[in-house]
Amino acid sequence: MGITRVLLAGGLAVVAVSGPAMAVRADPGPTPVVAAAETGPNWDDEAGSDANADDPAIWVHPTRPDRSVVLGTLKNGGLTAVDLAGRQLQHVPTPPAPEPDQEAGRFNNVDLVTGVRLGGRVRDLAVVTDRGLDQLRVYAVDRRGADAGNKVLTDVTSPDAPLVFSKDTDDVQEQRTAYGVAVIADPAGPLVAVSRRSETRIGLYRLVADGARVTYRPVTHWDFPASFELRSGSTWSPCEDPGDRPQFEGMVFDQDTRTLYAAQEDVGIWRIPLAGGRPALVEKVREFGQPAAYDEASEECVPTGPVVPDGGKHLSADAEGLTIATRDGVRTLYASGQGDSTFAVYRIDGRGLTYRAGFQVVDGPATDGVQHSDGAAVTTQPLGPRFPHGLLAVHDGENTPGDGGREGTNFKLVRLELVP
Repeated sequence: MGITRVLLAGGLAVVAVSGPAMAVRADPGPTPVVAAAETGPNWDDEAGSDANADDPAIWVHPTRPDRSVVLGTLKNGGLTAVDLAGRQLQHVPTPPAPEPDQEAGRFNNVDLVTGVRLGGRVRDLAVVTDRGLDQLRVYAVDRRGADAGNKVLTDVTSPDAPLVFSKDTDDVQEQRTAYGVAVIADPAGPLVAVSRRSETRIGLYRLVADGARVTYRPVTHWDFPASFELRSGSTWSPCEDPGDRPQFEGMVFDQDTRTLYAAQEDVGIWRIPLAGGRPALVEKVREFGQPAAYDEASEECVPTGPVVPDGGKHLSADAEGLTIATRDGVRTLYASGQGDSTFAVYRIDGRGLTYRAGFQVVDGPATDGVQHSDGAAVTTQPLGPRFPHGLLAVHDGENTPGDGGREGTNFKLVRLELVP
């Protein structure tokens, strides 16, 4: 597969959103839903091992769905595996720093692929981006699921696994490293899409056997624009931290069409066909085209002008977690709008994305709501009495109650039938 480049001369792209015209109608606002369960709190401080929840994935037990497992990345805190009640089964720490004064492991995103034949054996694999060390880490999932207890995950990463984006260990320290991840099965070995932190690049890699272990090799990459031409004829670039470019994080493969959907956080959602063809921006964030400037005092981007007509209508920046539910031939994309703590729901069809509804996870009698969600994962398979119609797992960036001012995060588990 050759290298596909979306970046145009001078880094400027003229992008049109594909999809049918939408009839104008009153938006009833996001539907409130309540989580059925949640994981324990994670604390982003020294006492809490700098654990900061980010991205979930759902492993479904092939014969006993009530013994399915939810995985979640905790950044410096490693990787957690929990049962469907949110109880921790296993905690996997990050690798240590290879040398003094170098970055240690930091697990950012996770995705799963099942029934993989590598090295003469069939395994279910969890693939994690280690943004601290700029590597992929691969874990075999025990098919006993929750019954495996603290042995759900076994590290099968090759000791010779290469750097994903960096040239050498000195380059790793700049932390323009592996960030978002999505995996899809392929006859020649699973393909892994990996975004690069603070850059507009997405790389495609293939998992391959290294004896009994697993490594990966580069296949291709895509470079996306950092600047866009607006309807007015002016040029717009999203405001970022100094030195950063508009990065991607949330990504998901449409297994049926072998298409990657990738969220460029301050821009919108791209549709990227694996079989060739030009990537298309199929949904923009509301803030697309809005002028803003970086404020050093607050370390935030502050709007300096109004929202322009070029912006989208349904998704607030940062566009984050993406996940696809497939039922009866109908494919639905859920997207997290981190800025207003809501989720947008889209029907996937041959023309692109059609907006269907919005929802928000709110406080309930046993769980609090979800704010500033990063990652999401969904399954439509019945998972026993707790989740009889499927499960949506989402990251909560502000878990409450707190503990004396400590910053808490976790994952919420939502019954799929409650989601629009």
